[in-house]
Parts: sequence; C-alpha cells; structure tokens
Amino acid sequence: MHQSISNGETLVSSGQSFELGFFSPGNSNNWYLGIWYKNTPQTVVWVANRNNPITDSYRVLTIINNGLVLLNRTKSVIWSPNLSRVPENPVAQLLETGNLVLRDNSNESSKSYIWQSFDHPSDTLLPGMKMGRNLKTGVQRNLTSWRSADDPSLGDFSLRIDINVLPYVVLGTGSSKKVRSGPWNGIEFNGLPALKNGVFKSVFVYKEDEVYAFYESHNDAVFTKLTLNHSGFVQRLLLKKGSSEWDELYSIPNDLCQNYGRCGANSICRMGKLQICECLTGFTPNSEEEWNMFNTSGGCTRRMPLDCQSEEGFVKVTGVKLPDLIDFHVILSVSLGELAV
Repeated sequence: MHQSISNGETLVSSGQSFELGFFSPGNSNNWYLGIWYKNTPQTVVWVANRNNPITDSYRVLTIINNGLVLLNRTKSVIWSPNLSRVPENPVAQLLETGNLVLRDNSNESSKSYIWQSFDHPSDTLLPGMKMGRNLKTGVQRNLTSWRSADDPSLGDFSLRIDINVLPYVVLGTGSSKKVRSGPWNGIEFNGLPALKNGVFKSVFVYKEDEVYAFYESHNDAVFTKLTLNHSGFVQRLLLKKGSSEWDELYSIPNDLCQNYGRCGANSICRMGKLQICECLTGFTPNSEEEWNMFNTSGGCTRRMPLDCQSEEGFVKVTGVKLPDLIDFHVILSVSLGELAV
C-alpha cells in the first residue's frame, strides 16, 4: 500500500488468504480497521482501533509524514502505530501470514520491519505469531478477548504467559486466574492439550531475555488459529481451504477440573467421579455440606496437627499440576534426561 484505503476498498495478501479493510461487526454501527480471512470475512483475526471506533461514514487508512494513520471525517487520528524509527520511503504490506507490516520500500527483509501487527495481538494467535514476554524490555504479548460478539474493544479475558520461577500459561480476568497450566518442564506445560497432529506444531522458547510460545503450520491445505472468545474460552479451530466452516479441535476449559481452585486448598479435582473433589491423604473437608451439595469445596484441613517427629513421611501424588505459589528452585544446568538417570 503506497497511497490509501477508504470505504469499500481492501488490501489483499499475495496468496489471497487474508484481507485488510473496514468492517462493522454484528449489529454494531461502529467501524473498525481489521484483518480477516478472505474466504470467511466474518472471521476477523486482528483489529487496529479496538477501543476507538469510527462512528461516521468516512474512514481512510493512509501514510502521512512517513507513518501509518487511520483518519475519520474530521481528519482526526483514530489510530496510528508507535514506530521504532521513521522510514524514508514507507510501504504498508499485508503478508500471506496475516501480518500487516510497515517497512522501507527498498527492503523486504523481516529485519527491516518498522512495525508489525504480529507484535500487537488481538484475540487470535496465528501461525508464527508470538505470545509471551520480553524479560529485558517488559513488553508482553497477550491475547485479549472482545467485549462481545458485536464489540471488539478490550474484553474481560486474557491469555498470557506468567512466570513464577518457571513459566506457565494463564487464562484469566485481570490479575485473577480462571485456568492455569502447570509450569514448563522442558517438554510441555502440564495440564494443557498436547495433541500430535499433522496440521500444526507448538513451540515454546525459554531464553534469558525472552519467553514466548508460538506454533507453526504444517499443512498448506488447512488454516488453523487459536482464539480467545468473548465468553472466556480458548478455542483451537481448523478450516480447510476453500471451505467456509470452521471445526473445533479443542477448547479450554473443557471440564470442571480445569477451573482454577475448583476444590480449594489441600485437595484434588478428578473428573470421571460422581464427587470430583477429594482431599489429600491426611486431610478432611472444611465443609462437608458444601463438599457434598455443590461438588466443590472451600478446601481441606489436616485431620491432626503436623508432627515432624513421627514417621508421617511423604505421599506420592501423580497426574496433577504442581501447586500454585509453591516455593522451589530451578537448576537450569540439569536436563530432564539427567534427572531420570
């Protein structure tokens, strides 16, 4: 894009997979600049002016003073990205990956990108897009849900990577948690779907200065995306190219035990049982009535005070996530293979 895009005009990626333009979701009268799949225009994957919609009939995306600018009828700036540097001869390009980039016209290398939409996710993670945190700059890339099906402004839910000694994945509202994974163990996040498939491959990078997750597409005949919807569910969706119907591979949470703190302290939640909450060995429910009536609990308490002089010992518990806020130390120089020896 060298000039501008206005009402009814769009910018299409080279392989016809993605399209950039203006849209008005559902029953809304507001207008937004977004990116969607060309074959399924109702599937928007990125929104520029989420919290600042255009309310009149005039809208234009253009390059002014070597920057990308979205204007309304009064020529007020509705949205403009913060640039790391000012390009000499800027061009905006929608890549076949769904990434909108601003670069110098003379250099198409990804290292020359002055700004890219992949650094600013909305509610959808596309192949190659990072979700995580730069530990040096503090910049964090999260998914944030829409407010509603008709309103793409920042919603209540976010999907992010937090760190408590080790990284873990959190689905939550504000600082509270709705679902969390176990900590990264060098191979996977315990408690999250680990599906072997021929469509995509999940990758996690844990370095001294950066922590992030992304996935790679391994099937050119299928689109795949990870979306956090306005109801607070993370969905892995698949679309065969040429089709207009998305199929759900999985969603999170998909059972009661994935809800954070469902059974309370010192307890275990196990699906497949009539009573999904049970206390750890040596503990008893704080409230038998709440435990039996609501299939949930305020947690468990010790039957008898802890006596380290007796031979109580430790009980092995398998198939569960490590407790949250546990105090531990990580020896990064030791691999999982060495621990198994």
